[in-house]
Amino acid sequence: MEFITLENDIVKLKPLELNDSEGLLMAGSYPEIWSYMPLAIEKREDADNFVENALIAKQQQKEFPFIIVDKQSGDIVGSTRFMDIDKKHQRLEIGYTWLTPAYWRTAINTNCKYLLLQYCFEQLYLRRVQIKTDHNNRRSQNAIERIGAIKEGVLRNHMIRKDGTTRHTVMYSITLEEWPQVKKHVQNLLVQSTV
Repeated sequence: MEFITLENDIVKLKPLELNDSEGLLMAGSYPEIWSYMPLAIEKREDADNFVENALIAKQQQKEFPFIIVDKQSGDIVGSTRFMDIDKKHQRLEIGYTWLTPAYWRTAINTNCKYLLLQYCFEQLYLRRVQIKTDHNNRRSQNAIERIGAIKEGVLRNHMIRKDGTTRHTVMYSITLEEWPQVKKHVQNLLVQSTV
């Protein structure tokens, strides 16, 4: 699989590089981002570790991390990645997605998901893309459902959070057969967000 920069007029998804630590630190220095994530970016060392670990996973071909850039300001505003990449079964997961709070409930996330899904189904010819989230993270669940992903169920006692509590994981997916309808739906959302 070959992964590239993805962009439109609103957002650029650029492959993560070593020199992105400072931008990720600035975007990620908000505790509310990390409530449901297995890590937090609070200081430069955290940002460096985030980048280093993501690039190791990339080198191992397990994941492909992107930074999210607001095309208007040119600022890094978050990160996302392809993960759980399975070439044999033609599937992957879009995950580890986070945005700086100023961009919550904006067109940025919808544009990101559209570009990622379009690439997965129309360039990589995948059969399945999954997205999962914490059972307590209603904001994330609403965003995933809003783009038309199908809720498949809840994986009980799936993970242990960084505070030691148990996380149940809500699993969603979009299949190749569903993509044409989902694509049209997300395109309509993008038009509404520019009106």
